[in-house]
Amino acid sequence: MKDYIEERAMEIAEYIINQKATVRQTAKVFGVSKSTVHKDVTERLPKINPLVANQVKRILDKNKAERHIRGGKATKLKYRNSHE
Repeated sequence: MKDYIEERAMEIAEYIINQKATVRQTAKVFGVSKSTVHKDVTERLPKINPLVANQVKRILDKNKAERHIRGGKATKLKYRNSHE
């Protein structure tokens, strides 16, 4: 694996841990695709640093469990703002 990919994977992991960020938010900040973020943290990171990979996995699992709630809130705000 190339050094810059390992560095990016670690930077992405640190960002997700510190900000409790979603894959989408992280991809936007780092200027890469959601697929790249996901591949970095699920495939590459466990080989680089398994402990950090577990921390990231817990955060992403929590985000995944809550995403239906965030989606509902976004839709509610969208329609509330468009009808005012």
